[in-house]
Amino acid sequence: MKAGIIFSGSGPILILTTYDSFTNDNFVEKLKTKGINKFIAYEIPIERAKEKYGMHFPIIMNDLKQSDDLRVLDYNGHHIMNNFSFEEMNQLVFYE
Repeated sequence: MKAGIIFSGSGPILILTTYDSFTNDNFVEKLKTKGINKFIAYEIPIERAKEKYGMHFPIIMNDLKQSDDLRVLDYNGHHIMNNFSFEEMNQLVFYE
């Protein structure tokens, strides 16, 4: 499981995924279905996401309405940016 902040034209979202890479073709296709064709991604420590989102984390993980391979944990850019420092953002990925 990976957690990552995806920066796109509509702002950042915090996602959880089972894909091994943010450039995995299937991952990219999932983002495209959400209207995200170009993005910058940073991996963040999954434990840090669990810590910051508390009970919201397992609720999202158990939400049967979302697919198993990509879940949106947070779509409030202001909240995401307040929760994570730039020092916590690792492995910068550009996709275009």
